[in-house]
Amino acid sequence: MGAASSLVEAGIAPDAKILESVFARCFYASDNTRLVGGFDEPLYQPASAPGQQHSLYYREDFFASALHEVAHWCIAGYDRRQLTDFGYWYEPDGRDTPQQEAFLSVEFKPQALQWFFSKACRYPFRLSGDNLDGAGDAIQLDKSFEQRVIAQARAWCGTDLPTRACLFFSTLCEEFGTVDDLTRLEFSSSELE
Repeated sequence: MGAASSLVEAGIAPDAKILESVFARCFYASDNTRLVGGFDEPLYQPASAPGQQHSLYYREDFFASALHEVAHWCIAGYDRRQLTDFGYWYEPDGRDTPQQEAFLSVEFKPQALQWFFSKACRYPFRLSGDNLDGAGDAIQLDKSFEQRVIAQARAWCGTDLPTRACLFFSTLCEEFGTVDDLTRLEFSSSELE
């Protein structure tokens, strides 16, 4: 059982530096990428020259932000990992309804994967529309988005996680002393309330 599990069981949010360490163990040697906290906004920055490292930045010291950014990184293919922020557009907080719908249409997979990582850490997972000041706020957490996240999580239970996600999930399970048997995980709307 990992040392971090005692923090979670005591009701204390684990230090996101643990996630940086797990990420480095999994991916620094193979992908030359570091997970780094302390930033105002998340960002993936590929190396600007051969031999330099790629950086995956997450907000401040937020555990959930680190898990979420790793989820995006695990889903992004090689070509996307050569582009700043994986080449995706991002409209900041304050999106209108069409912008929010476009955001949610691509966000369900990273959030489903973040849910797996959260379970591995025994850390609470919450859906996020990431649009507190937007006109599209009413649709940010609608039932259809929730159902897409649940359906994706359940599908991965039956088929296995993407390769890098599987490695990170298994290493988190080892670190936090949790079970990494995907067939034993359950994902339901009652967990999101």
